[in-house]
Amino acid sequence: MFVDLARIHVRAGDGGRGCVSFRREKYVPRGGPNGGDGGDGGHVLLEATDTLSTLIDQRYQQHYRAGRGGHGEGSNREGKRGADCVIRVPVGTVVADADTGELLADLAAPGERLTVARAGRGGRGNGRMATPTRRAPRFAEPGGKGEARTLQLELKLLADIGFVGLPNGGKSTLLAACTAARPKIAPYPFTTLTPNLGVAVLEVGVSYVIADIPGLIAGASRGAGLGYQFLRHIERVRILVHVIDVAEVAPLDSVAAYRTVEEELTAAGRALPDLPRVVAANKIDLPHEEPLARLVAHCAGIGIPCFPVSAVTGAGVAALRRGLYRLLQEVREERHARPIPHAAAG
Repeated sequence: MFVDLARIHVRAGDGGRGCVSFRREKYVPRGGPNGGDGGDGGHVLLEATDTLSTLIDQRYQQHYRAGRGGHGEGSNREGKRGADCVIRVPVGTVVADADTGELLADLAAPGERLTVARAGRGGRGNGRMATPTRRAPRFAEPGGKGEARTLQLELKLLADIGFVGLPNGGKSTLLAACTAARPKIAPYPFTTLTPNLGVAVLEVGVSYVIADIPGLIAGASRGAGLGYQFLRHIERVRILVHVIDVAEVAPLDSVAAYRTVEEELTAAGRALPDLPRVVAANKIDLPHEEPLARLVAHCAGIGIPCFPVSAVTGAGVAALRRGLYRLLQEVREERHARPIPHAAAG
């Protein structure tokens, strides 16, 4: 089951209390205080890993607690430090404080770690509390309390290319034609209920990741259909590909289908309107001449590449894959060439 939202409660370990103790040995009068410090508690950390692809573990286990520190002992023995609690989450997880809404981190690389709850510090024992004027303190510090907070975890898929379009436009079939992915394909709307990922390999060392986003309908940006469920998964892509059904039997005209999806992307905001666009005119294995001609003319008028393809027969798929790679390289070079803004002086 694909789970991309979870709320968890974390609590760091409390510090151990310091010890009140005095050295008592034969022939050692007034041995003095020798109470050890308490151990620090354990932290709670999130660690990104590419071996997970869903937040299902956090859906079923919602409470996490690190180990508490051990108490100090006599003979200046310190308490044991509490064990850290490491929570593994998929790469692409965005972490926010559920109470304040503060964005804490975006774990976008494998191995990246974030301390979400800091441990309480161990209390000092009376061996550390002695001073020249207070040589025999009969008190010690209690351990500090560990932090506790509620976190909102949101998984946003990491992909180079995002397939968007109306239901039954052929996005899943095209994903299977472009990559080795095998998504669910069926002749009814909303076959894809969760995003699918696939890797398009052009040659050794040349590849990119494609995400098949669940189908949109008019009003999706306001919650209709799958609503906001698709938005978080296309925020990270570099290029959007409109997969449009150009068969003459399609329920909606090809240009109208393009405009419907564009209106929802514009209404959604989140920098989606600024992403480069490509159109994949799908289902050219069926009668398609007039709808395809209208769509090609529309794309030429707004300066967007249009690739006629058939996901079923494979016609035009190779050209689409190469075209997407060239455009992706241009986007990457433009990003690298963009100057880094400097902070204002003073």
